[in-house]
Amino acid sequence: MTALTRWTVSVSKDTDISVRSFLAQRGMKKGDLSKFIEEAVKWRVLDETIEEVRSKFDDLPADELETLIDEAVTAARRDRVAAG
Repeated sequence: MTALTRWTVSVSKDTDISVRSFLAQRGMKKGDLSKFIEEAVKWRVLDETIEEVRSKFDDLPADELETLIDEAVTAARRDRVAAG
């Protein structure tokens, strides 16, 4: 089982009502709020990370970026096949 950490967060009353209504409409219970928040945070971190990485390649021509991506995908597939 994954160790849990307790957070104390504050949100506006409107946000609280919106999220709880959203969860209730989908048959989710009060305990599902933590799961919902954790998933939302993970998506937000991923989104921010992607934006940060994209910004580092802004000055790279599209064809060069495509070549780099193709090479990385090929190497990852080769490594995966080699690992068995």
